[in-house]
Amino acid sequence: MPRKAQTAEEKEIARLARFEKTQANRRGRRNPAVLPAKLTRTSAFAPRKKGLSDATTTRIYAVKPHSVVEVHGRELGSQHRDALYALFRVRAARYELTNPEWREGADIRVPKSIIIYQTSTTWRALLQATGRTAHVNNLATMLRSLEEMRSVSFRIYPGTYEQYEAGIAKGRLPGAGFSDTLISEISWSGVDLDSSLTIRYGKWVRDMFESRTLVSLDGDTYFKLRSDYAKSIWPFIDGKPGHSWIDDVDIAALCGEDYLNAPIKRRVKFRGEIRQAFDDLVRAGGLSSWSCEAIGAGRVKTYRYRWTHQRLRQAELDLQPSQAEDLQEG
Repeated sequence: MPRKAQTAEEKEIARLARFEKTQANRRGRRNPAVLPAKLTRTSAFAPRKKGLSDATTTRIYAVKPHSVVEVHGRELGSQHRDALYALFRVRAARYELTNPEWREGADIRVPKSIIIYQTSTTWRALLQATGRTAHVNNLATMLRSLEEMRSVSFRIYPGTYEQYEAGIAKGRLPGAGFSDTLISEISWSGVDLDSSLTIRYGKWVRDMFESRTLVSLDGDTYFKLRSDYAKSIWPFIDGKPGHSWIDDVDIAALCGEDYLNAPIKRRVKFRGEIRQAFDDLVRAGGLSSWSCEAIGAGRVKTYRYRWTHQRLRQAELDLQPSQAEDLQEG
C-alpha cells in the first residue's frame, strides 16, 4: 500500500519531536560533528587507510536495518571519513541565492531561488578540527582526500533494507532514493595555513540539513581513536544514544564484512580486532566500560558487545541521584 503523504502539521510535529529527542540526547560535547544520520550508520568507508582500490566500480554497503548505500567510484577509507567528519565539525552555513535559470513567467518547476550549504573556513581550522597540529605538509593530503571523496557518487535509499532487498530480487529499483556526491565543489585562495577554503555540499547533504535529519557526534573522541575499526563503530554508538549493545554480525557490517560467511580463522581474528577497538574507545574517553557475552554454540555462536557511555545524555543528567530523590520525596 502506498505511504500516505504527511500534512504540513504532521511534518511540523515530526520536526519538533526530532528536536526534543536531539535535546535529550545531548552529552555536553564541546565541538561535535553535526552530520546526516545515515552517514553514521554506513560501512561506505573501509576501516583502513592503505590497500584501497582506485578502480571505478559499484559497491553496495548494507547495515541492516539502518541503511543501504551504493557507492559508485573508487573505494573510500578512514582518511576520507576523517576529512568528512572534520568538515562537519567546522559547521556549514545556509545560503539562499537567486536561481540563474529562473526568468519571469518561467516554468513553475524552475524555482526562483536555490538553497546551498557550504563550509567556509581555512586550511588551519580544518586541520585543527582533526585534533592534529596544523602543518603545511598536511594540506596536500587533506585536499587529496576531499577530491577523492568528491569523485564518488553515493546512491542512498531512505527505505528499509527489506524494501531494498525485495526490489532487487525483482530486478527493479528498490523505490525512492537519491544519487549525488557528498561534496560538489572545493575552492581555496592559496596554500598557506590561513588561506580561505570553501567546500560546497551536494544536494542530498543539503536536503538532510534542511530536514534536520542530523546526528551530533563527539568529535573529540573520534579523532583520538587509533583503531580504524573503532572509527567505524564509534559513529554508530554515539549516533544512537538509546542503544547499549550490538552483535558482532552488525559490527562486521559496519566494517564492510560478512561475519556469518567468513572463514573461522577470519572470525577469530575479527573478534580480536573488535576487542582492541572497544579498548580504544575506552582509552579515548568515549566509553567508560564494555563487556562481551557469547550467544548460541558451535558454528552459529555469535557475540554481543555491551557498553556504558562515558558521558550521560541530557535526559539522564536531569535525573541525577539527588534530583531523583527530590522527585520521590515530592
